[in-house]
Amino acid sequence: MALKRHKVTVYTMSLCPVCKMVKDFLQLNEIPYEEIKIDLNPFAFVKIIANTGMLTVPQTNINGKWISGFDPVRLIAAFQSK
Repeated sequence: MALKRHKVTVYTMSLCPVCKMVKDFLQLNEIPYEEIKIDLNPFAFVKIIANTGMLTVPQTNINGKWISGFDPVRLIAAFQSK
């Protein structure tokens, strides 16, 4: 599966265990991603709310598609779609 061609951004908080699960999943599958810690960047938190309507992390953006929480099935599906 050619996963490396996707643009992946993960919005996290420093002490979030579910955020770590998403990052570990991406690293295990050798998927490059950009991490934005919303506790250090309040403007990113506003962006998450505007785009997802949610106040939770992690929020993963894969080529414009938002995935909330740690959902490996939806993550893989997002990588397989264009």
